[in-house]
Amino acid sequence: MKTNESGLDRIIRVIVGIVLLALYFTGAVTGGLGILFIVLGAVLLLTGIVGFCPLYALLKIKTNKD
Repeated sequence: MKTNESGLDRIIRVIVGIVLLALYFTGAVTGGLGILFIVLGAVLLLTGIVGFCPLYALLKIKTNKD
């Protein structure tokens, strides 16, 4: 698994992931939208930390310039 995200891409993903998770866990968002925020937040946080996005690989997108 090779990194396919740039540093800026990774930072943005981590920040947005944390914000989405915080919105749910603070009770600001509930119900179906809350569940969506958990899933999206977790995926963004995980892909930001790892530096690999399966969707980018599928679509042959690479923001990381080796």
